[in-house]
Amino acid sequence: MSQKNLELEIEEKKELYAYQQGDIDAIFERINNAPRNHHLLYQLPTGGGKTVVFSEIVRRYLSYNDKKVLVLTHRIELCKQTSKMLKGFNVKNKIINSKIKELPDQDEYSCFVAMVETLKNRLNDEKLKIGNIGLVIIDEAHYNSFRKLLSSFKNSFILGVTATPLSSNIKLPMNENYDELIIGDPINKLIENGYLAKAVTYSYDVGLTSLKVGINGDYTVKSSDDLYTNMVMQEKLLHAYTEKSLGKKTLIFNNGIHTSLYVYETFKEAGYPIKHLDNTTSNEERKEILSWFKHTPDAILTSVGILTTGFDEPTVETIILNRATKSLTLYFQMIGRGSRKLPHKDNFTVIDLGNNAARFGLWSDPIDWQHIFKSPEFYLESLRNDTEIELHFKYMMSPEIRAKFANTAVVEFDVEDEHRIAISQNLRSKVVLDKSLDQHASMCVDNAETINEAKNLSKLLSEDIECRIRYFTNCLSKSSKNYREWLVEDYKTKLSLLIGKKYREKIMNED
Repeated sequence: MSQKNLELEIEEKKELYAYQQGDIDAIFERINNAPRNHHLLYQLPTGGGKTVVFSEIVRRYLSYNDKKVLVLTHRIELCKQTSKMLKGFNVKNKIINSKIKELPDQDEYSCFVAMVETLKNRLNDEKLKIGNIGLVIIDEAHYNSFRKLLSSFKNSFILGVTATPLSSNIKLPMNENYDELIIGDPINKLIENGYLAKAVTYSYDVGLTSLKVGINGDYTVKSSDDLYTNMVMQEKLLHAYTEKSLGKKTLIFNNGIHTSLYVYETFKEAGYPIKHLDNTTSNEERKEILSWFKHTPDAILTSVGILTTGFDEPTVETIILNRATKSLTLYFQMIGRGSRKLPHKDNFTVIDLGNNAARFGLWSDPIDWQHIFKSPEFYLESLRNDTEIELHFKYMMSPEIRAKFANTAVVEFDVEDEHRIAISQNLRSKVVLDKSLDQHASMCVDNAETINEAKNLSKLLSEDIECRIRYFTNCLSKSSKNYREWLVEDYKTKLSLLIGKKYREKIMNED
């Protein structure tokens, strides 16, 4: 059910689903019995109707208490959506945005919806005071921007709402600000009971050794752009789309604007209907693009970050994660954009090009949120790292790349088997890489007319090279990440030189 239809249903019937009603009752048990300044965190998956739940909580709270309610959001779009939903519950509310400097009319309202930064600035200026706040609801509570306001409402009941009770900053765990966690129905149960669509996930192995981790704990935009804009990754993305999502309404998430623009050009060149959206897009153009996306059945929208929250398009049939992330929250948010259920939509497709499912598990897999809430560091430390994930990769050359090496009968190379042979013959391990280099160089020269063409073909082998080096270092007793990275670069340098040598030999033989 779309957000719009959900709102219409609320306005007409004021009915909630059984699981939502049960959660509301559990929350009110704490509001009524816990200390008045109790901090409660509530988890419900994306698509489960968190806004519906807390809107009913506001309505019920105001009908029983002679106090006011403040709802905090971190984005202006969420402010507007929340205000509209509250009105559907007959809750008269006022939005506190950047235009609001004072509140001379605050007695006319029992509920306020505010942007965190705006409210913080107004309170710091001491130009705006909101009195008699009994309940503060924090939407998307995993963001840490809300911390700075908690001290202003020391005597209020705080209710944080999130799909993922894991702080966006590991140094500021949520259990420092919330006394307890109440968990709603898990994703698999919401799917089972017909409230969410089922995700069918296809994972494509991607070597992530070149990615760097920034101070925020996630992969940097620059290293992601470098990886995801290369020809091999663009071809892999296009292949995945045509294989699993051709003709479906598709949303592509990228880590950088450069990547998204590359994706836009790649798909446009291939003749597919695609548009690009990022945080520099004007409001007018954004509305135009989203309207086009809504009304075009096979539309493809490539974006950067901004559609992870506050965006709802139920007709999305495929989510492509054209990026890797170390953020569990972001992983759930991105996939959640495709989870809305419609009468003709029971399933949606997830294409994972960042080893994300291998890192976090499938989107609908059970998660122990209580454990994550109480021990976030332990959870994060237990996640599989990229090296561990890549140990299980089995490189398969895509049909598109294989076609470019049509003159070569065998493109496979069993590193582990070759290493066993070398050891049994008392040879140095290095001969394995020499043999691999010889095969790769021959593949490039045998399938090219010029030396430049041969060297360009070698660029298509990056993923195969990384895979071979990974298997090779696994055969060694000890090897560091730096050594593996050096081996890859050294291999590519030697490959370029060997291609030149083999090409010259080829010309001489032809003469």
